[in-house]
Amino acid sequence: MNRVIVTVVGKDTVGIMAAVCTYMAGKGINILDISQTIVQEYFNMMMITDIKACTVPFDVMSADLQKIGEEIGVQVKCQREDIFDKMHRI
Repeated sequence: MNRVIVTVVGKDTVGIMAAVCTYMAGKGINILDISQTIVQEYFNMMMITDIKACTVPFDVMSADLQKIGEEIGVQVKCQREDIFDKMHRI
């Protein structure tokens, strides 16, 4: 499975999408679908990505994005699609 769900949540600031998407582009990660909302001052984004051509392992990608999130004041979480589906099945 090459698809990964990436969620970004936190207070809205300039450059959140730029930081996350710049990293992804640099590592060969393709964004298949994206949804973003801002409710008052809170930013929420969910992406479905394809990591087939990613130049780093999933664990490294996840840790890097988490670190980027910490640097810009948001939480970034990555989950493989199959695990995400199982966790959200009701």
